[in-house]
Amino acid sequence: MNSLRTVLSHLKAERLLLFPCRFNHFLQVTILFFSAVFLSGCVTYYSGSAPASDYYYINPDKSLSTIGRVAIIELDNNSSYPAVSNDVIEKLYQALQKKQVFGLTVVHQSDSLWRSLQLDLNSQYTLEQISAIRETLKCDAVLLGTITEFRPYPHMIIGLRLKLLDLRDGQLLWALEQVWDSADKTTQYRIKDYFRYHKRSGYAPMQEQLASVSSLEFIKFVSYEVAETF
Repeated sequence: MNSLRTVLSHLKAERLLLFPCRFNHFLQVTILFFSAVFLSGCVTYYSGSAPASDYYYINPDKSLSTIGRVAIIELDNNSSYPAVSNDVIEKLYQALQKKQVFGLTVVHQSDSLWRSLQLDLNSQYTLEQISAIRETLKCDAVLLGTITEFRPYPHMIIGLRLKLLDLRDGQLLWALEQVWDSADKTTQYRIKDYFRYHKRSGYAPMQEQLASVSSLEFIKFVSYEVAETF
C-alpha cells in the first residue's frame, strides 16, 4: 500500500511539473505568433512612407556631414510653366533645411555672383571652374538640376533631375532622377503617409486630396521625399 501511495505521489508531482512547462511553452508560442503578426503589420503599414531607393544615388565613399554649406542653384526648367521654378526651389530649401544636414544658401540664376561665373547648369565643369564656384559662392557644394517635367492637369506630375557636387574635389556626392505622378497608386499611398505621419497637427483626409490638385501642396510632398534621401 505504501509503495502504491509512493507511485501515485510521484505521478501527481510529475503532472504538476509538466503542466507549467506545457503552459509556458504554449504562452511563448502564442506571444511569438501575435508579435510576428503585429510586426509584419507595422512593416506593411509604414512601407509606403519610405522613399524608393532606386531613383537616387549617394556616394558611399563620402560623408554629407563633412559639408559645411551648400548653395542651391535655381533649377533649369524644361516644362511649359516657368513660374513653378520659384515654388520648387523654395520648398526644396525648406525641406532640406529641416533635415539640418548642412547649411544652405539659395542662389538664383539672375544673381550677379552666379552670372559672373558664366556657367551652364548642365555642363561638366573643369577643376578650375569648380574652384571658382567655391570661391565665388563661399560654399563646399552646389545642388544643381532641372525640372524635367511639370503638369498641373489632368493630374499633377513633377519630374526632377538633381545632383550635389562636392566643390572641394569635384566628385559627385548625391544624385536623383524621378517623376512623381499623382495618379500613380504608390504615390497616392505615400501622399497619405506624408500627411498622416508628418503633418499630424490639423490633419484631415481632405489634405490628401489637396496634394493631388494643388501644385504647391504636391511640390511640398515631392520636396519632402527628395530631402528624405539625404
